[in-house]
This record gives sequence, C-alpha cells and structure tokens, in this order.
Amino acid sequence: MSSSRRIGNAEIAERLERTADLLEIDGANAFRVRAYRNAAEAVAAHAESFSAMVERAADLTELKGIGKDLAAGITALVREGALPALEELSARVPLGLLDVVQVQSVGPKRAHTLWQQRGVTGLDDLERVARAGRVADLPGFGEKTQAKILSGIEAVRRRDGRARLGDADALVRPLLALVEGAPGVKRAGVAGSLRRGRETIGDVDLLAAARDPAPVMAALRAADGVREVLGSGDTKTSVLLTGGLQVDLRVVPEAAYGAALVYFTGSKAHNVALRQLAIERGLKLSEYGLFAHDDEDPIAARDERDVYAALELPWIAPELREDRGEMEAADEGRLPELLTLDDIRGDLHWHTTWSDGADDVERMLEACAARGYEYAAITDHSQALRMTGGLDAAKLARQWEALDAAERERGDAAPTLLRGLEVDILKDGRLDLDDDWLERLDIVVASVHSYFDLAQADQTERIVRALGHPSVNVLAHPTGRLLGRRDGFDVDLDAIFAAAAEHGVAIECNASPYRLDASDVHMMRAVRAGCTIVIDSDAHAAAGLDDMRFGVLTARRAWLGVDQVLNAWPLERVRAFLGRSGR
Repeated sequence: MSSSRRIGNAEIAERLERTADLLEIDGANAFRVRAYRNAAEAVAAHAESFSAMVERAADLTELKGIGKDLAAGITALVREGALPALEELSARVPLGLLDVVQVQSVGPKRAHTLWQQRGVTGLDDLERVARAGRVADLPGFGEKTQAKILSGIEAVRRRDGRARLGDADALVRPLLALVEGAPGVKRAGVAGSLRRGRETIGDVDLLAAARDPAPVMAALRAADGVREVLGSGDTKTSVLLTGGLQVDLRVVPEAAYGAALVYFTGSKAHNVALRQLAIERGLKLSEYGLFAHDDEDPIAARDERDVYAALELPWIAPELREDRGEMEAADEGRLPELLTLDDIRGDLHWHTTWSDGADDVERMLEACAARGYEYAAITDHSQALRMTGGLDAAKLARQWEALDAAERERGDAAPTLLRGLEVDILKDGRLDLDDDWLERLDIVVASVHSYFDLAQADQTERIVRALGHPSVNVLAHPTGRLLGRRDGFDVDLDAIFAAAAEHGVAIECNASPYRLDASDVHMMRAVRAGCTIVIDSDAHAAAGLDDMRFGVLTARRAWLGVDQVLNAWPLERVRAFLGRSGR
C-alpha cells in the first residue's frame, strides 16, 4: 500500500475486536480471544500510527499486547487491506451470530451451541428453533431460558426495526420530491444506508441545501404518511412514518452540502477512514467541510467530489463506502468501473400468465422494449410448483405454439425473445423436466422452492447435482431467503459457487427487493470463485421489471462491472455463454 493512504489505528482496533467476537463464538481458546481484545485496546490507545510503524519496519512485538502472530496480521492489514484471521473466520462463522449474541440469555458460548447443535445462523433461525421447543432440550438451557430467548429476540428486533430497501425507497421518494420542491431549496438528496443501497434500512437520512431551513422542515412535518414528529429544531427534523420508518431531514447551507453529503451518507467506518486520512494530511474533516486546522474557511465543502479530491482521492461511489478496501483501491487507482442500470441489455428471468404472472407475454415484451432491452427470456415455472400453474411438457408445448404465432406477428421487433423455464430442483437434485425439453430451451433457470429444511450436506449435494446437469444455465436466488420473512436454507455456498464455476452456470442476483439473493457479499464470493453473475427481476408483472435497479445497486455494492454480469453483455456473447458444451 502506498504511504499516501494509511489505515487508521481506530480501523485496525475495530477489526481486531470483530475478530475476537467471532473467535469467541467459534469456541476458540480463551487466551487467543483475550489476545485479540488486548491487541485492540493497545492499538486504539497507541499514539503513533501503526501504518507509519509498518512502513518503517518497526518491530510491533515490542509493544505490550502485540505478539508475533498479531504483528504479522496487523502488518498484512496495513499493507494489503485485510486481516487474515478475520477473513478466515468470516468465511466460516456466520456473521448473523453477532446479532444472536445480542439476545438476552445468549452469550458467545450459547451462540456456539445453538449454531453447532441447531443450525442457528441468525435471529430468524433462533426464533424458529425456540418456537419449535428445540432450545429447551439443549444442555444448559431449559424452558425458562428458551422463554427468555424468545422475549429477547423481540427486543432485539424492536431495536433493529429495519425496512427492506424497496419499501424504504418507495416511502421516501415522494418525501424527497416534497423536500426538493420546498421554498428556497437549492439541492436535496438521500443519504445514509439507503443511498449506499443496503438491503435493509434502519432509518432514512434526507439532506437539503437552503438558506432558510424553516419552510423545508415545515414541508416534511406536514407530509402525507407522517405519523409522528419526533423532534424539530433549527437544522434537523425527525419524523416517524406510518409503518414505523424514521426519516431524519437535515438542512445545511449550500456551501456545505458536499461535505454534509459525505458525512451523512457514511458508512461510519468509511467516515472514520476519511477523517484519519485528513488528520494524516494535517487537515480536519467534518460535516461542515475539510479544513486546515487554523482556518475557518473550508478547503472543500460544496461538492462531494471536491472533498475527495482535496484528500487526493478519486470520488468513491456511495455503494462502495463500507470499509471493504475502497480507500486502498482509491488510493492505488484500483476502483472498479461499476455497473449502471444503462448497462443492462436484457432480463433473463420473468413470468407471465402461463404460470403465476399477472401480465401476458406480449405485455411483458412491450415493457422490456420500453426499457431498451436487446433480449428478454420468458421463464415461467415448471410443474413442481403446482400453486403457480407451472408448466409440464404438454403445457410447455402449447406455450411454444403460442410463442411461434406471436413471433410471426412481431417479426424482428426487439427485444429478441429467449425461450426458457424456471425449473425446480427436486429433493434429490434431479430437474423438474425431461431432458428432451431441457435441451430445446434457450435458457434453463434452476431453483429451489421446496425442502428448505434439509441438512446442509444434503441441500448442498442436491444443488451441486443440479448444477452438473448440462442444460442448466442459471442458479436462481441461491439461498432461498425472503428478507424480513425467511432466512436462507442451510447450504455450503462455497461448494455451490465452485460447482457453478466448474460447469459454467451463472449465479443469479434476484433483484426483487424481497430477495436480493445472492447478496452483495455472496456475489463477491461467487466472483472470486470464478462465477458469472446475472441480475434478473423475477418480475411477475410488467411493473416488476423496474426491480432491476435494486439488483444493479446490490451488484455495485459487490464491486461488479460489465464484465462480470451476463445480462450486460450483447446477445451474441450471451448466446455463447448459454450454449456451453453439452447442450
């Protein structure tokens, strides 16, 4: 890493502390856990920059609390942007267990037992097994502890109170339009986790630039859907919307808008890194601007890009601001050229009235054409999902007859229609359609819709077997999760991604805001394994095609560009991918 970008002591300490938490849940030796906690305290309290110490090859083991292994880990973090022990633990220990330990009566040791004995990887899993009475019978728990855990889960969720990305977006768009139209507003926008495209949102931050905040605040307080005004002052108003989403509006002078947008967009860890960089350059960064320590006038404040430029960095897209190495990449000129919605050339997974869709093929194709798509794939459900009216071979034949007639009418009109099917992966890994038809399809989207409770080894073997079928092109919504309603099934995703890469199967980012599956983190792992990603709307009506933007947001958070995303490619290249050997 170049000396112009140094990871701060606070960042190093935070990652050491996170490692200690995961080690404790993993059941590691207590002395090792304590070593990481002691090291975190030592780093946080040390006056000199650890980055500077590494650059001058100082012996970190001379410091109290830093042993040989920890010194090597900190050196790797400074030089490469990753702490090896944390990377290894994050791949093995479910990060959702950091939420589980927040539940009353569940500490790290009990979280470990619940994970190992009951497959608990997050709050939803914990609630499921507790309500099934499968916690009380564990050694050291009992009925009273089970009851406390159920109560504690609700308490954690009340503190959480997160909304799905799509829900928050829909609620906030009219409020933003109201703010933008308020008297005296020069600029306005969304900040916080919603701007960064997080899959769930705690509360929403709105930012406006105006000389007089009063009429802007009044506009928000009077907005439709505001259930309660939580507070309203000179520069900030907080309201609670019907449904419980909190919205915070801040009004700043136009001259400070850029700095405020950086600050309120976050993330917290990204802002810490920016402030540390400013300190190293002899500057001070706040929501009011970037200042030399003895100056009252900011060096940069009006525009976000100016703030980054004054710190000798290129502008970093909001979706990347999660402390995942974006500062190092910016410093070294390695920021990716991120995918945009305009890059998307087609949608390869949507449904019609032939199964459970609300619109017919013609309407869906018209909607795809309106979005400028070059190609589009009809992928109604196969027969296993009987409640959807799924297609067996006979019904698929009738559909193709209708498509033949429709295509004669359409001629060469765009988009090109690809004939596909979303085919269920059966319990034993076979596909829900005979091979003769599978070979005829332009695209086969395989997915799991049943037997979610299989043991991890069985679930993984089931999916891996399906991926090995020579006709499968896409694995849809690979964890089966429904945000806010259902956790994903227990599966070894690394084994899944390895199999997909081996067999040339794309991993789907299902853009439905109820799914966003694969997640940003999972897509990063999939790409590292050699997989191609495809972003699909899974639309069941024409309006659902608009969900593609949530998938693009999620892909941007995964650092993806055009080269990694199948449906950002021209049709000829897509056909080549779909027509792999064995078809």
